[in-house]
Amino acid sequence: MNALVPLTLAAVTALTLAGCAAGSPATTDDGTLSIVASTNVYGSIAETVGGDLVTVTSLVSSSAQDPHSYEASAQDRLAISRADVVIENGGGYDPFIDQLLGDSSARVITVVEADDDHAEDDHAEDDHADDDDHGHIEGLNEHVWYDLHAMEDFAEDLASVLGELDVANAATYTANAEAFAAEVDALAERAHGLEAGHDGQGVAVTEPVPLYLLEEVGLVNLTPEAFTEAIEEGADVPPTALQETLDVIDGGQVVLLAYNSQTASAETERVREAAEAAGIPVVDFTETLPDGEDYLSWMTANLDAIESALA
Repeated sequence: MNALVPLTLAAVTALTLAGCAAGSPATTDDGTLSIVASTNVYGSIAETVGGDLVTVTSLVSSSAQDPHSYEASAQDRLAISRADVVIENGGGYDPFIDQLLGDSSARVITVVEADDDHAEDDHAEDDHADDDDHGHIEGLNEHVWYDLHAMEDFAEDLASVLGELDVANAATYTANAEAFAAEVDALAERAHGLEAGHDGQGVAVTEPVPLYLLEEVGLVNLTPEAFTEAIEEGADVPPTALQETLDVIDGGQVVLLAYNSQTASAETERVREAAEAAGIPVVDFTETLPDGEDYLSWMTANLDAIESALA
C-alpha cells in the first residue's frame, strides 16, 4: 500500500509574498489582474475567484499534455514576467514554474509546500535528495487538487492575495471564494454519503493522482507502492511489482481501478485489461481539466463516475 504523506493545514497553500506591494496596479492593458497558473486546474479556480477582474493564463491547458514532462516556452516566461500572481502546485510537481520565475515580482502561491517543516514528511531531507528526475518527492502525494478541502483553502488564500493587490474589489474576491467553497462543501458531503456504504473497501490505482478524492469516499489504496512509483516516475515497472498488482486485481480485493489516462503505458494497460477481465469497473481520471469543464463540473463528473462504479 502506498505510504502517502497526508496534507496538513500548515502544508497547504504556502504563500511566497514577493514583490507587488498591496494595492499595486494590474499589468494588463484592460486593467485586470494578470494570473498565470501552472495548470488549467488552478486556472479554473482562479477564474472562479477572480471573475471578470482577472485575466488567467494556464500553461498546461489540455488533458493531452503530461504536466510531468511539460517543457516551458519563451511565451510562458513572458507571461510570468508580466504576471501579478503566479500559482504553482509545488511538491516537485511543476518545477518549470520555479525555472521561469527569475526576477519576477509576482506574488507566488504554492499550493503545497513540502519541506523539512512538513509535519508528516520524513522524506524531505537534504534538500529533497530523494527527488526523481521529474522533481517528484518520494512519499508525498502532490496531487492536492483532488483534495476538496485543500482547494477551499487555496481559493480563500487566493482571494486574500487578490484583495491585497486590488483593495477596491477585495469584497468581491472574498464573496466569490466563499461561493466556490460552498459548492466544494456540497461535493464533499456527497463523497461522505458514498463513504457510508463503501468505507474500507479496496481500490487499485495506476498512479496516486485521485487518491485524495477516493479516500474522501472511504476507499483504501491496495496497489503496491513500487508499481505506482515506477509509473509516476516514468521508469520501468519491476516485474515483481507488476505481478503483485495483477494479483491484487485477480484476488478480488478491489472494487474499482482508478486509471490515469495521461500516463498510460504497456504496464498500466495490462492492469486495465486484467480489471476488465475480472469484471472490476475502471474509472478514468486525468491530471488536468478535460476540454469544456471547470473545476466544479470536473469533480462532479469524477464523483458521478465513482458512484456509478460502486453501484
